[in-house]
Amino acid sequence: MKRLSLLLLSAGLLSACSHIPFLKQDEVAQAPVMRKSAQPELAADGTRRVMVNGVEVQKVAFRAGISSATVERLAKAESCQGGYGAGLVSEPGPVEVYRMACDNGKVFLARCELRQCAAMPSGQGAPGIAK
Repeated sequence: MKRLSLLLLSAGLLSACSHIPFLKQDEVAQAPVMRKSAQPELAADGTRRVMVNGVEVQKVAFRAGISSATVERLAKAESCQGGYGAGLVSEPGPVEVYRMACDNGKVFLARCELRQCAAMPSGQGAPGIAK
């Protein structure tokens, strides 16, 4: 009995679907077309957007940290000057990673543990940080 009622219910639903009015060709032609809006050329910070292999490079806002001045002195000793200075790229805490963009196009990275800072080798990067 349950199977019969389920079968009749299914048939009723299918027949109800056949009575739904579909758009005619004239209505399809007049339907508004949804277009994807073009991305603005500038990022939120006012600089140009950068694309690498079709993927937008996410920019990290500059944040000064407790050891920013120390890292800037380390960078200056290795002929790196310019930009905003040394910005904190990791979360504040006992171990911090700083990044500084040099005028010559290179990137200076430093790791500070309990305010004791050391330059990171050029081949080594912080986890999740692109050079």
